[in-house]
Amino acid sequence: MTALGVQAQKLLAQRRPRRSFFEPSIRALIILCASLAVVLSSLSICDGHWLLADDRLFGLWHFCTTSNQAELHCLRDLRQAHVPGLATGMAVARSVATLAVVVAIFGLEPLMVSQVSEDAHSWHKWAVGSALFLLASILSFGGLLSFLTLLRNEVTLMGLSLTFWSEFTASFLFFLNAISGLHINSISRTDSVTYPWGLPAKF
Repeated sequence: MTALGVQAQKLLAQRRPRRSFFEPSIRALIILCASLAVVLSSLSICDGHWLLADDRLFGLWHFCTTSNQAELHCLRDLRQAHVPGLATGMAVARSVATLAVVVAIFGLEPLMVSQVSEDAHSWHKWAVGSALFLLASILSFGGLLSFLTLLRNEVTLMGLSLTFWSEFTASFLFFLNAISGLHINSISRTDSVTYPWGLPAKF
């Protein structure tokens, strides 16, 4: 390396601002919240019992009835609930909700990789992960909306189960993490354009 190259690197090092302590902390918090959202959504879909209406329990996978506080009698044939379009509509709802979890898992991977191996493409990996979480939030809200639309005549605020609210919370976290991730990435990208760290070492 020539003396000019050494001097140029020294000048660049002097111009380079220190990376804010808050940025990696915020990114780690986004990853943590995203992981929590994936766990909440997975548990909610696996349980699937989202609505209790009188003596009937409606879920993504089963339809259950109770009589005189006896044990639940569950059926996988949702046509037995005598709700028009429930069997077909619920298949769509659970498929969309499950796909949201799969997309979120694929989105979580580039978020983590971008922080473990910081290179010139880290911002791009983070952007891809955030975009996948935005897609997951849309799919998750779509599953919730489909469920509520199918059972609009049975839905009451007190009848919605804890697992339903867990899925709602997960959907909100998907959206919040996606927007936060894209925003912090745009700020970091702007800084990297202002201070081009990727200059060649040799001149």
